[in-house]
Amino acid sequence: MAIETAAPPAARGTTPGPPARRRPRHRPLWMLTPGGVLLVLVILVPLGVALTVSLLDLDQYTLREWTGAPFIALDNYVEAVTDTPLPHAIWVSVGYSALVTVATLPIGLAAALATQQRFKGRALVRSAFLIPYVLPAFVVGTVWRTILMPSGPANSLLGDGRLWLNGPDSYWTLVVVQLWTSWPLLYLLAASGLQSIAEEVHEAAALDGAGWWAKLRHVVFPHLRGVLALALIIAFLHNLNSFTLPYVLFGVPAPHDVEVLPVLTYVESFQNFRFGLSAAMAVLSLVLVAIPLSVYLRAVRLNQHED
Repeated sequence: MAIETAAPPAARGTTPGPPARRRPRHRPLWMLTPGGVLLVLVILVPLGVALTVSLLDLDQYTLREWTGAPFIALDNYVEAVTDTPLPHAIWVSVGYSALVTVATLPIGLAAALATQQRFKGRALVRSAFLIPYVLPAFVVGTVWRTILMPSGPANSLLGDGRLWLNGPDSYWTLVVVQLWTSWPLLYLLAASGLQSIAEEVHEAAALDGAGWWAKLRHVVFPHLRGVLALALIIAFLHNLNSFTLPYVLFGVPAPHDVEVLPVLTYVESFQNFRFGLSAAMAVLSLVLVAIPLSVYLRAVRLNQHED
């Protein structure tokens, strides 16, 4: 009678065979369809129309059949750069936006640090800090225009007859009013960043004997670096694209010192009826906005690679 012997176990150290191949997971890409359709309709289609119009000689005479307007290639872009106040408007917009953004950083950060700890009435103080930001820009511009009129409360209080809404002082008026209405954005983002810092981190710093300034420098600021960078980019783009506030505050045509890019584009389109030229200005402003945004996105990507 033959005795069946079991197969000897595999020797130790033997290299196992290749693992079984996993079947590729079928990702439901169809779920991206609603977002893709919305992206096409809201962003890509208007962008394509703007690019097309910027290449045409489209004005009030050719608007009725704009698809048959003369094709002039890049002439609108050349005219916008050489024969219009566009370079000056870009300089004013970028300059005052950068100035306001830098000035809002310490104000917003100080307000966030002041309201971080619990105290009686903190919710009321936080709500009051957000009032300048949540008010409509039309209301803010109207109120400040009333205050800064030659016979308004500002000159009555100072005993001076300065022209805040015209002349050289109009630039600083725009800076102050934009600063007043936009600093709560930095405060809101900085406050959210402070809330994300774990309580154990603060306790560890206290156990190590860290003082107030050392705690801010070595604990708080490193945690807020990414949040504040995003806040600065958003605030700069918000100030750069601000239209309602300068429009209501100074009217059109705006004084030369505060002729910002959005207002200039509006004037060329809806007052001078140069739709092709205004579309070229809008495309150039889009390129201007994309520069700081691309820098930030590249910085975020590099940080992720380092992590």
